[in-house]
Amino acid sequence: MIKDITIGQYIPGETFVHKLDPRTKILLSILFIACLFIIDKFVGYALIIGFLVLTVYVAKIPPRYLYKGLKPVFFLIAFTAILNIFMIKGTVNTLVFELGFLKVYEEGIRTAIFMALRLILLIMGTSVLTLTTSPIELTDGIERLLKPIGKEMAHELAMMMTIALRFIPTLMDETDKIMMAQKARGADFETGGIIQKAKSLIPLLVPLFISSFRRADELAMAMEARAYRGGAGRTRMKQLNFTSNDYIAFIVFTILLVGSISIRVFM
Repeated sequence: MIKDITIGQYIPGETFVHKLDPRTKILLSILFIACLFIIDKFVGYALIIGFLVLTVYVAKIPPRYLYKGLKPVFFLIAFTAILNIFMIKGTVNTLVFELGFLKVYEEGIRTAIFMALRLILLIMGTSVLTLTTSPIELTDGIERLLKPIGKEMAHELAMMMTIALRFIPTLMDETDKIMMAQKARGADFETGGIIQKAKSLIPLLVPLFISSFRRADELAMAMEARAYRGGAGRTRMKQLNFTSNDYIAFIVFTILLVGSISIRVFM
């Protein structure tokens, strides 16, 4: 399960999506999330799915990476869908199933499907951003977008967010190693009730926290040894510039956004 987490991973490539300016990909990811909350019909979701499939194909991202990113949250998606099915009330005419006090309405099933699709597309869409953008590019893109709040503050916020995102795979790998080591010493993380499972995590969390603080200290020392002083006077080897590919991406996404709004308003 831990190895299935793909957040923070990067797949190098020379595709159209990889070559886009990081600011473009960040802004389009935000607009993609907005589209997910705008649409409320199956036709709209079909449009979003088609766009996402096309993006994944152009970026040459192996589908297994997206599937691995979904596996850790399958339970959350299923739980959310079940809650919507049984909690949302409809009219008597739309009653689909009744068993005692449990009643399932057409509105509940519809909302459950929409919520499940929304969560799946949200995770897959944001995964494309991290899988096609290196941590350095992501830092520069976030910093440039946050520049209006102040250069130094924007740099610090961008650096913190990117470092946190970058170290997710590292911490997951460290967690897996510690878990295997504890299992070799007789630790049991799978059997027992909720309280027992929570207690069994103590031998895992303590060394993980110690390892995390040690890595943070080593990173701080490495940055100081390289005369890192934050955003003041910092230069970049690669300057960010919008190209024709970025404008094409904005045009395509504008069509998607207009289509999503039109489907909601006119259908």
